[in-house]
Amino acid sequence: MSRYVRQISLFPQGEADQKRLLDAHVLVVGAGGLGATVLPAVVGAGCGRITVVDHDRVDESNLHRQTLFRMEDIGKLKVSCVADRLSGLNPDCRIVPVAQRLEPASARCLLPGISVVVDAADSVAVTYMLSDLCLETGIPLVSASVLGQAGYAGGFCSGAPGYRAVFPDIPARFPTCSDAGVSGPVVAALGAIQAQMTLSILLDLQPSPLGQMISLDLEHWRSSSFRFDDAPPPEEDAPFVLGLAELTEADRVFDLRERGEKGPPSVDWAVRGPLENPEIPDVGAGRTVFVCASGLRAWRAARRFSERNGAVSYIATTGQ
Repeated sequence: MSRYVRQISLFPQGEADQKRLLDAHVLVVGAGGLGATVLPAVVGAGCGRITVVDHDRVDESNLHRQTLFRMEDIGKLKVSCVADRLSGLNPDCRIVPVAQRLEPASARCLLPGISVVVDAADSVAVTYMLSDLCLETGIPLVSASVLGQAGYAGGFCSGAPGYRAVFPDIPARFPTCSDAGVSGPVVAALGAIQAQMTLSILLDLQPSPLGQMISLDLEHWRSSSFRFDDAPPPEEDAPFVLGLAELTEADRVFDLRERGEKGPPSVDWAVRGPLENPEIPDVGAGRTVFVCASGLRAWRAARRFSERNGAVSYIATTGQ
């Protein structure tokens, strides 16, 4: 226990609390900018098992904020690089890399035995999906998002409201990191808050970070926080997230990506191309599913469809 002596002195139950960390299993979804700070922190603290899920490969444009990677890692799977880099940090920790896109079916397989889920994917579709599953299973969720020089981190589910209670819908304009840019130090700051929230949840420290939201705006040097313990669920369900593997030919699928837009295919029977308001289809047989790369376009189309038809809609993503 000598490696943990500086933190054990902060724990209410000392070595017994450290044993709780060693027995914990943390699922980290996303090995990018947020994960670059979350992962070394929870490994260094002595979380015994950490499963890391990410399907992506290292790109040179990642390196200014995804500081676990090096130039020689470009083109390699992120989870493989993370496992190699962290393997020597703490022999008490086992890193389990999962190189696949997280979809509802695969997430359900990963969740049994998980102590805390850390959403470091910075994807609107993944966040809503994880929140729905964590609410269903009673597992705590720590989620963060960063854009430009600002962002937030919060603790959801497991007795606290889910993500939908705080964010029932996405903004009308929601730029991505590739559009608006992102600051490496801001990502690291929010990742550090995620890591601290995760450790506090594992140790049941009070006040709990579950039901707590922290926002940072480091362009204007402002921070704020609030609790949302009593936030009611939204009156209407936002679109539900499906995995591409869950789609069947009975589903009416609309792939909103431009015809020339690069990226993996969705399904053979999808109607491909953008949809405008007048073109959103009426309710028919089967589920109505909207697909895009990140989930943003699909989310907006699904909400318009639900408002027009009063019917449940679904979204799926293909990745970039």
